[in-house]
Amino acid sequence: MREIKASDITKLVQRLFVEANYTLPPDLAGLIEDASQNEPDPLGKQILCRLCENLKAAKVYNVPICQDTGLAVVFVELGQDVHITGGNFEEAINAGVRAAYLGGYLRCSVVGDPLFSRKNTNDNTPAVIHTEIVPGDKLKLILLPKGGGSENMGQLKMLVPSQGLQGVKDFVLQCVTSAGGNPCPPIIVGIGVGGTMDKATLLAKKALLRRIGEPNPDPRYAQLEKELFFEINATGIGPQGLGGRITALAVHIEYFPTHITQLPVAVNLNCHAARRAEAVL
Repeated sequence: MREIKASDITKLVQRLFVEANYTLPPDLAGLIEDASQNEPDPLGKQILCRLCENLKAAKVYNVPICQDTGLAVVFVELGQDVHITGGNFEEAINAGVRAAYLGGYLRCSVVGDPLFSRKNTNDNTPAVIHTEIVPGDKLKLILLPKGGGSENMGQLKMLVPSQGLQGVKDFVLQCVTSAGGNPCPPIIVGIGVGGTMDKATLLAKKALLRRIGEPNPDPRYAQLEKELFFEINATGIGPQGLGGRITALAVHIEYFPTHITQLPVAVNLNCHAARRAEAVL
């Protein structure tokens, strides 16, 4: 049994959330740079160039990439041979979120009661934590600061099996076109297929964690990703919804077995500032 201190988890979460909000992963930053060179529409090209300038300015002036520094989403892969010492595991994560958002001067965007008082918690806690128990003695954290604009554009549809592949494609395209410029395109499109309604939405969120453009290992789903990528970029929505060829930077699909009567499909969109950070203890 390997012991990991709760205080070490707090320190790591704090560091990663600040890093994620200040600097995009290299794979995504490079893709936006490439898009600025390849967008044929003059206005779309100008917008993408401005996005590149924004990323550079965030690095030079050491400020967040976007004013919406997101709701803290944390994916955990916890080795079954790990024992957390010196504190509660989820409290350790929330302490790291609190320290990152207050100490890193990140906008706190969480309201404690979603329906009635909607009073801000003033420290961006609690985080949304998804924990998976895996073999081994390591703790892996993947952090996703998820902005409200793109999250609001997510959708879930409980299709029936007879709607099949075409039904899935039609629903995904309907989600993207109805979202238009609201999720700040160019977007990353996360799609979850199968499971139950809650599992499908979780799969769609997890799809956003994959390295940008890395295909699904199943060639059938990889082909579907390619087809949807082409069709989404043929909509003409373009950067920031103002027209152009580049609406999506990537389409990622995750799937899971489902009931014989069901075909759940969820779509979770991420803006061009698809922030994420990860580390292993």
